[in-house]
Amino acid sequence: MAKKIYSLLVVLIAAVLLVACGSNNSKESDASSKADAKWEKIKESGTLKVATAGTLFPQSYHTEDNELTGYDVEIIKEIAKRLDLKVEFVEMNIDGMLASLDNGQIDVAGYSIEKDSKNAEKFLYTTSHKYSFTSMIVRESDNSGINSLEDLKGKKAAGAASTPYMKIAKKYGAELVIYDNVTNDVYARDVANGRTDVIINDYYLQKMALTAFADFPIKILEDVYFNPSEANFALKLDNTTLQAKMNEALEDMRQDGTLTKLSEQFFAGEDVSKEKDYDLEKIDISDIE
Repeated sequence: MAKKIYSLLVVLIAAVLLVACGSNNSKESDASSKADAKWEKIKESGTLKVATAGTLFPQSYHTEDNELTGYDVEIIKEIAKRLDLKVEFVEMNIDGMLASLDNGQIDVAGYSIEKDSKNAEKFLYTTSHKYSFTSMIVRESDNSGINSLEDLKGKKAAGAASTPYMKIAKKYGAELVIYDNVTNDVYARDVANGRTDVIINDYYLQKMALTAFADFPIKILEDVYFNPSEANFALKLDNTTLQAKMNEALEDMRQDGTLTKLSEQFFAGEDVSKEKDYDLEKIDISDIE
């Protein structure tokens, strides 16, 4: 009798497992079908809709002839070309990008999703096309009174809302001065004239900004570097087929030297496309809203 009961239990458990497995496979199949359908819709339209800042030299900015260009912009153009698509760029701030991804107004956002952030669970992201770390721009004459991260307390930190850079400033007690998708020169000028004290941002972007605005009495604070970072493109969570297509194109561009060529073009000879092992402090901002 006991053997019969045991056998029946084994059969029941196996049946439950088969149903669960079938349900999971069905869900995965549905998700894959939806992702494929989204990709087919993009292919049929012939256009990839991409949000970009248009104000972030040298990654996304306008030339004197008002042509949109930059490292990120040209990478997207090349990806689209390899996918036999045209690109429709829409310029907006970071909060607008993520909202537009959510509601389906755009396919791709020129916004980097940090792998250990809350956004990593809310969005997809491509493989990285830029590796860097974080630094601070201060006034040349007095370092804006900042010699360490702890000195940020009470200082006016300039930046865009929702960025990890402003979360760092908030963590260390700075007063946040929020800008809405303005060009680099506005940030730099305000530090120089004392309206703000510091800009926390990507080292290579700041290095290029100092070259572009050499007349401003500002500098990168020496030897205060932290948070190694990677830049990628963001996609809606269910757009896995497009993600795979973009990743394949990015890998091809890495292998054939296109990423290196574009990096050296926009970052004054620096190859930011290659992963580097930066031995720098990683500041946890996961608890900062």
